Amino acid sequence: MRSLIFIISILVFNACQQISKEKEISAEQKLSLQLGNATVWFQQSAEMKASYLQAYDKGKMLLKIKTDTLSDTELEAAVVLDLDETVFDNSPYEARLFLEGKNYSSQSWEEWCNEAQAEALPGAVDFLNFADSLGLKIFYISNRKIGVFEPTLKNLKILKLPQAEKEHLLLRTTKSDKTDRRAMVKASHHILLYVGDNLTDYDQRFAERDSNLGKELVEKHQKELLHNFIMLPNPMYGEWESAIYGNDFSKKEKEKLELRRKVLNEKHPK
Repeated sequence: MRSLIFIISILVFNACQQISKEKEISAEQKLSLQLGNATVWFQQSAEMKASYLQAYDKGKMLLKIKTDTLSDTELEAAVVLDLDETVFDNSPYEARLFLEGKNYSSQSWEEWCNEAQAEALPGAVDFLNFADSLGLKIFYISNRKIGVFEPTLKNLKILKLPQAEKEHLLLRTTKSDKTDRRAMVKASHHILLYVGDNLTDYDQRFAERDSNLGKELVEKHQKELLHNFIMLPNPMYGEWESAIYGNDFSKKEKEKLELRRKVLNEKHPK
């Protein structure tokens, strides 16, 4: 009898182990689950809306100060903005990924862009209309690939955003570095302000995040950033994540999860 009970116990234990293994989720699914909390915050929190409204309101104040001190000899004044999670709200795309247990892919992203259904983020339309009323030129510099130029321009026009014209939309052709595109604008304009959800929407030097994931760079250039750049919050994705992976998004999902764990502090940092 005891031997029979022992055998049955072993069989039950093995069955439970097998069920447990079958219930384990993949590293890809775990990454997708982490995206869910960030997307809920972005879509539903009052704090997110307050953050965007506050940031864009500061942008308006900076533009007013800067335009009041412009001289007649300066180049035509302009403002430069990123698009995604700066003007466009793409959180529905992120929500789809979470609900389907998936992660970003260029194919699914381009499909979303082609829908041209992104809504404007809080404060963006008011800020853009204010900049337009000051007589400023507006340039949208985005790392969307040039292949989605037409639907992106269509999305701008659907939202009735000012200066939604071909010559004011600069998308990615060969590389994500925006330096050359900014230089094109600088050649004929005096850029008063930059707006974006990544530090490299202001300057490519902030891509070098070897030291403390870039936080030391922010401290070094704090005064310049506060005066010239409006930083918008985006916990869903961005170069902050790339920095954790050593700027290598090709890493396997399991390795990405481990790298995320390693950068977490259980104790207050010294």
